[in-house]
Amino acid sequence: GGRIVRNDLEIFLNKSSTGHDNLQTFTQDYEKNNSETTEASFGSGEDAELTFSGRKFDSVAMSKIRKIIAKRLTNSKQTIPHFYLRRTINVQKLLNLRSDINNIYGADGIKISINDFIIKACSKALQEHPNCNLIWANDKLLRLHPSDIAVAVSIEDGLVTPVLRDVELKSLKQIHLEMKEFVKKAKNKSLLPHEYTGASFAISNLGMMGIENFDAVINPPQSSILAVGACVKKPIAVSKKIKLRTVMSVTLSVDHRVIDGAVGANFLETIVKYLEEPMTLII
Repeated sequence: GGRIVRNDLEIFLNKSSTGHDNLQTFTQDYEKNNSETTEASFGSGEDAELTFSGRKFDSVAMSKIRKIIAKRLTNSKQTIPHFYLRRTINVQKLLNLRSDINNIYGADGIKISINDFIIKACSKALQEHPNCNLIWANDKLLRLHPSDIAVAVSIEDGLVTPVLRDVELKSLKQIHLEMKEFVKKAKNKSLLPHEYTGASFAISNLGMMGIENFDAVINPPQSSILAVGACVKKPIAVSKKIKLRTVMSVTLSVDHRVIDGAVGANFLETIVKYLEEPMTLII
């Protein structure tokens, strides 16, 4: 496991009485062996296959989209100084309002999702916090006027992020229908380049998979991404009493080159405000 044990020292001492030459040889051998182990573990595909040559495995070729994801997100974690802001949101009013809306739209086959509310809340928050609606452009920052929001959609061989544009001007119904169409195109791999580029902000929701909280990776050139967890029932304080309420955990990943801590915190506070008082999203 990389440790120097007594047997190593005895072998080294018994090799020669010259000491210095032995130490140099021992060091060279150790560095060579350590280098080979490291390369086999983390180097090329051939190195990895050699390491696991004694085990049964299938060699799975990476799709083009998986290669792009790997390259972009590795670059993101290496070059973007992420920091994370976390909040727990009481979504009881949101769930009640969503139920009422879906009772109205039910005959039309429309079912507004929690994600539709989140997209709308983030669009309004971006309008209130223009210093969070930014794009990193190396020697300058671009401040966008509209709320263009990328929404992560899982497909068979990766992840795509279609962009809803001018979301601040759209109703929950419009957001729902547009997102539904984007998901369909994503699954069919028919999204056009202009349909998944150009946002300053993104949303990734794993709540429907039971994940309560997680940290999402920023997809450059966007400056932040909201990770949304599952809705769960928890006891919380309401008017000096403990009551069971449905809450949702969210984490905002932020590019510190673009957005400072207090600015990001105020932005997230506004998102929380809209989701805890969801009537403000439809009036």
